[in-house]
Amino acid sequence: MNIFETLADASGGLLMPSESDYPFEPFVWSGQAEEALTNEKLLQLTNHPVNSPVEVVDLDYLFGNVAQEQEWHDEAQKKDVPKFKFLVETLKANLSDLKVYRVGSIDIDVYIVGKTREGVLAGLASKMIET
Repeated sequence: MNIFETLADASGGLLMPSESDYPFEPFVWSGQAEEALTNEKLLQLTNHPVNSPVEVVDLDYLFGNVAQEQEWHDEAQKKDVPKFKFLVETLKANLSDLKVYRVGSIDIDVYIVGKTREGVLAGLASKMIET
């Protein structure tokens, strides 16, 4: 299984938790790992305006409320906890230098990006709504 298929499999059926829930979309950016992934390069790769706000957060922070059972979880959320744990484990096992980029405000594009063993940038993209 290649990295695209691995990430598609691990994220299948899960939605990025926010005020609206969006699916995860795997991506591979071949030939982009030679130089460091800066905020500017990320904006260029994702076709965002150069002045878009970018926030970098930790992977565990992003999934903190969904990859660990919480008192306030309903039954559906409790069922998804092992799936999110598996997703986080899969990302960490297959990608190094993992970073989460949040682009924009209110309507936020999320990119979970890391390097494969072959030195290719890959990850998952999704959306969050935060008002």
